[in-house]
Amino acid sequence: MITSNSAEPDQVLVEQNSGVRTIILNRPKQLNALSSQMISRLLELFLAYEEDHNVKLIILKGKGRAFCAGGDVAAVVRDIKEGNWKLGAKYFWKEFILNYVMATYNKPQVSILYGIVMGGGAGASIHGRFRVATENSVFAMPETALGLFPDVGASYYLSRLPGFFGEYVGLAGARLDGAEMLACGLATHFVPAERLSMLEEALNKVDSSDPTVISGIISEFSQYPNLKEKSAYYRMDIIDRCFSRRTVEDILSALEIEAKNSKDDWISTTLQSLNKASPMSLKISLRSIREGRLQGVGQCLLREYRMVCHVMRGEVSKDFIEGCRAILLDKDRNPKWNPSKLEQISDEMVDCYFSKVDDEEWEDLKLLPRSNLPAHAIAKL
Repeated sequence: MITSNSAEPDQVLVEQNSGVRTIILNRPKQLNALSSQMISRLLELFLAYEEDHNVKLIILKGKGRAFCAGGDVAAVVRDIKEGNWKLGAKYFWKEFILNYVMATYNKPQVSILYGIVMGGGAGASIHGRFRVATENSVFAMPETALGLFPDVGASYYLSRLPGFFGEYVGLAGARLDGAEMLACGLATHFVPAERLSMLEEALNKVDSSDPTVISGIISEFSQYPNLKEKSAYYRMDIIDRCFSRRTVEDILSALEIEAKNSKDDWISTTLQSLNKASPMSLKISLRSIREGRLQGVGQCLLREYRMVCHVMRGEVSKDFIEGCRAILLDKDRNPKWNPSKLEQISDEMVDCYFSKVDDEEWEDLKLLPRSNLPAHAIAKL
């Protein structure tokens, strides 16, 4: 994993302004991908600010052209290859605890989603109270293309999007722009990029933790953008018809029928994304999002931690290592999935990912006790 040394700049910066703390993710060359060090620092800061009565509001943003492109999974894969999957497990443990703290935070968090917001970057923002998208925001949970699954509590927030839009976004790894993020509820506000500095200036003058006050200030700079003509959001009827099906195979069959009856490029692009993804990832992702519909955010993170440990151990499938090789390392974009077909995957194989890990040293994720929770956080439990 990435470790700090004196020559390396701080990966997390903090600006203080009376009752406001602005936390800046500072790995611009890596599109602010979350290293283990960054996650530890973020957790430390969020817990300290929660106890500090002088802190009223937290602003989280990224330096450069991305908010955060995800977790530093290349480092995790390196650990797994060296036989240290438990080091990878420690990374996800800390990350999921951070997600839980953000989801149940008793002070407003305003995330400025300028640029790329993917994977772990979504986990570090979508759980917070306010998410500000812009015209250059790009959201995605691309994990099924990597042999992983939408984690960081995504089974909680994707399952709560309108209709079956969450299943579509999670399985197909679909990219959404800022207008789509606002329309489906992933973003709470949309502020044009040229107004962000004015928004931050106004927020820095706030001496309140009242969400109504904060929302009112953000709204002064907000717009309601039009969706692009080709937006997936205009396909909600097709999405609901297809992605409401019980199994991945049924979803694909339904999309293939739609493709025969329509010349819509969106359908063929969606089919292409699903057919390129890891079959095992599709299976466990669908079940995870479906279970998430009936679970609180803590239960979702607990289940996702079990799942990610099984993914890293690779006892059923080693698709995560293969996906990272093909997409992130060798970049040939030609992963050799194993199992290679959906029909080769039994229910028992899928069940394995949702069970406790058979290892004496392993334990379930232990969520931090939380108190003084605001009503919106209690509702997530």
